[in-house]
Amino acid sequence: MGKKAVASPQGDTSTVRDVAARAGVSASTVSRVLGGTYPVAKATRAKVLKAIRELDYVVNAHARALGGSTNNTVAFVVDDVTGSFYAHIARGVEEQASAEGRLCMLCTTHNDPQRVLAVVETMREQRADAVIVVGGAWDDRAYQDRMTHFAHALDRAGSRLVLVGRPPLGPGVPATVVDYDNEGGAFAMTTHLLSAGHRRVAYLGRVPGLSTSSQRISGFTRAHEMLDVEPDPKLIIDGTFSRGSGYRGMRELLASGAEFSAVFAGTDMVAAGALQALREAGVRVPEDVALAGYDDIPTAIDVYPTLTTVHVPAEELGRAAVRLALHREEFPESQHHVLGTHIVVRDSTRRHGR
Repeated sequence: MGKKAVASPQGDTSTVRDVAARAGVSASTVSRVLGGTYPVAKATRAKVLKAIRELDYVVNAHARALGGSTNNTVAFVVDDVTGSFYAHIARGVEEQASAEGRLCMLCTTHNDPQRVLAVVETMREQRADAVIVVGGAWDDRAYQDRMTHFAHALDRAGSRLVLVGRPPLGPGVPATVVDYDNEGGAFAMTTHLLSAGHRRVAYLGRVPGLSTSSQRISGFTRAHEMLDVEPDPKLIIDGTFSRGSGYRGMRELLASGAEFSAVFAGTDMVAAGALQALREAGVRVPEDVALAGYDDIPTAIDVYPTLTTVHVPAEELGRAAVRLALHREEFPESQHHVLGTHIVVRDSTRRHGR
């Protein structure tokens, strides 16, 4: 027969001492296993974990926080998880967090930089193992300074700030950066369109002040310069990374009477909205206008014609964010990790009459 459960002086709630008695170890050893801050022999750790399961022991999170250890959670901070691109990053985060024995907490910020700061502060107080902030950063000095402060505060607490799809905060800031070749992807796509014979390429969905958008515009401009084609500023339409913005932006572009033979949309969702506006106006894709997007979300193959786009390894971004943050001592030289992008050519750009 197995060991009989040790009675707890607090009634039905087990304590560290109960777990220690069940496992035949000291209370300090149990604390080391729970905190994960000191090495414990594999066999001893297994005995403690077995006792925890048998006693259904629940860690006192407040006591753990006072003790200075983290709480075995990974926070995923994103503007809006309903977007397919962010959802795929979230899947990668959750899968890797689960594999690492961590609980994943989702926090949404609704495109509010101040809410991002508030959420990061809350996660610091909760002592999450890692706080993963996803999406472009705003060009605001006070915001960057505050994020830098949180990076140092999280580091002192044994946690880690992780920036996904965001530029580094600066030299010496203790943060993990997992990025993708955003500018390179835009450069490759624009080069593809220009090399196909298009000389008036519109860009739809520029978001002023957002790093993601700025990098894509940089790649768009650099491709024009390399092929000695002068981009027309009137063909660059501001907006947001949404379907509605793509629809409105395309209607605005069509109403302006500007000439263009190709459109590079800031995201696939922007492209989907643009496609609807073009169809309503009787403009054929790709016979009259070629159309391309960015991200390679599932929508890209659901629309008709299927969408040429820039592929971003979204799930791997999430997995790498968790892996590098939790094992940063093992990979000190890999704390700024950049994944590659590539274009995927589909029907929306394949036929051009020139």
